[in-house]
Order: sequence, then structure tokens, then C-alpha cells
Amino acid sequence: MLECRISADADDVKILTDTDGMRAALAQAAKALYTSTPNPRVGCLIVRDGDVLAEGHTQATGFAHAEAHALHHAKERGVDVRGASVYVSLEPCSHHGRTPPCADALIAAGVARVVVAIEDPNPLVAGQGLAKLRAAGIQVELGVLAEEAREMNLGFLHRMQHGRPWVRMKMAASLDGGTALQNGESQWITSAHARDDGHAWRARACALLTGIGTVQQDDPQLTVRAVETPRQPRRIIVDSHLDISPQAKVLQGAASWIFTAVDGAERAEQLRAQGHEVTLLPDDSGKVDLSALMHELGRREINELHVEAGFKLNGSLLRADVVDELLLYLAPCLLGPAQGLARLPVLAHLSDRMSFRFHEVQQVGPDLRLRALRAVY
Repeated sequence: MLECRISADADDVKILTDTDGMRAALAQAAKALYTSTPNPRVGCLIVRDGDVLAEGHTQATGFAHAEAHALHHAKERGVDVRGASVYVSLEPCSHHGRTPPCADALIAAGVARVVVAIEDPNPLVAGQGLAKLRAAGIQVELGVLAEEAREMNLGFLHRMQHGRPWVRMKMAASLDGGTALQNGESQWITSAHARDDGHAWRARACALLTGIGTVQQDDPQLTVRAVETPRQPRRIIVDSHLDISPQAKVLQGAASWIFTAVDGAERAEQLRAQGHEVTLLPDDSGKVDLSALMHELGRREINELHVEAGFKLNGSLLRADVVDELLLYLAPCLLGPAQGLARLPVLAHLSDRMSFRFHEVQQVGPDLRLRALRAVY
């Protein structure tokens, strides 16, 4: 049974401009933030003469897409949507996947106009949904609040375009860049506000990744606990020599994916017997091939990957050029000599530095949250 729910005050809301309509559609998309993976987070609004007739958002995999959800909602309310305008945050699909094509559903419903934020880069769609709507005589507008729509689906868009997930590396540091004292003590540099905020970013990810060093030093659960979430992201461990203990907290509960560079048959079989997946993925130096790992995760339909690791794995991921975003929490303190954000090679020239661009700066409790992007989306 589809869950169809309209906001309590939606009947009183007037959609006066296309921007109003798309902003409301994006608000619907946000309801799918934690649940739609591996599908994109999409919202849909059906409007006539400024009045909201129905709304919907992407349901869990295998269930209704946003457009179908909204049309079902309209049917439940007994509303005729013929001649109405539709606002949808991503191009309606045009192919049979786990569900029928949304473009066909809109055509069959007799809507007159469809306003779309961005095209779907999925090769199975890629403009074909828009073309199908236009061929049916439906007026199509494209590009309303496009940047906001891209932000909502960074991971899905990146996977469709590059074959791997959007990689967000989360770090917490002092003003002088320290992430832990030289003796390894690191709990806690930032405040509880920042830690809770970090869990919200964990919750929206498809998977969480850490390294064996962090597992052995901190024994983390690597779960979402500080915020409510309808699901826990998949946990992934990079463990080149398969040193992980079967008793590690990260291995308790749901199955984890472990990527290694050695056969380690006995340990691997022990882990598999616990329900975990062990994958051999070595590079030429006897470490896990991080680039190959990211493409493997893309093949497994991971959209957003959230990294919480130590400075060694952070450095390796950065050197492999697979990090798209830094999510950095800065505490208003100084640590002096300490472990840094990432182990990177000594540069001979400033021109060799890794460059990012600031995307967002926000205060979270006493700390600052910086988002810096390297990839262009």
C-alpha cells in the first residue's frame, strides 16, 4: 500500500511561480533523503491555478517514483489532474526498470505542463523522458532551481556520470589542523553539536567507510545513533592484510563489506560465516586498490559514500583522487604538535597542491562546519 500524505496546510498554499512549485517539489524530495537509495531523491507537485492538487516523493526501491506517488495521491483524493501543471525535481524516467515509466504515467494522466529541475544523466533516460513528454504535446520547462536539485542528488548524478559514488570525507580538527594528539587521543576535539551533525550526514549516505587502523584504535560501531533514521547505511572496511578481529564492533549486527589485498582464506571464511562479505581487491603495492574499490561500489549502486577514517587512509584516498568533498568540523582550539588531517607527500611546488573550493560554511554549536568540493557537478 502506498503511503500518500499531503502537508496539513498544503490546501492553503498558493503556487504563484515556477520557483514556488519547484521549491515545494524539492521539499518533497527531502522526505526521501534517507530511504530512496539507490534511486535518486525526487519530489513531485501537481498544481492547477495555483492550488496544490497532490504531491509525492520517491518511495523505497521497487515502489513508486515521485510522479507515480503524486498521481496515486491525486486518485485517492478524487482529484482530476487533466490540464494540470507538474513540478518534478528530476526528469521523469522513460524506461521500464523496477517500476513503469513515469513519463508514460504523466501522459496517460493528461497533464498539460511539466516543469523539471534537471535532466537525468542515467543513460536509460538522458533526455528521453523530456522528449517523450514533448512528443505527446505536453509543454516542458527545464532548469528551475537546478543547482538545488543537483545538491539533493550529488551521489546519484555522480554515479551515473562517473561510475562511482560521491565520496564525502568527514574530519574533525582543531584550528591548527590537529585531529588527534601524538599519543592517539582524539575524543573529543569538537562538541556534541558537531558530532550529532556528523551523524545526520552519516544517515544520508548509502554506505560508511573506515580503515583497519581506525577499527583497531577506536573500535567504532560506525552506525547512525544521534539522529533518527529509518535505515542504517552499509558499513565498509578497508583492511589490506585482513587483520580485523571478528569481535570488532563494526562487525556486529548487519553484515559489513570488507575489502582486502590478501587471500587470508581462514580469516576470510570466518568472517563470511558471520555473514560479512570479503572481497579481494589488491593493487600493485599490496594494498587495496582504492580506485577499483570506488568503481566496484558504483557497480553495487552506492550513491553517496561517507568516509570516517584516520590520517593514513585519508591520505591514500586523496592521493588516489577519489575524494569529491571534505566535510570538516573545526573546533575553536589549538592542539600544537598533533596528527594531521591526512598523510600526504611533501610537495616541492605550490602548484602541485590539491585544490578545493569552499561550498558552504556554517556554525554548529561552538564549531564551524566547512564543506569543500573538489569535483565539479
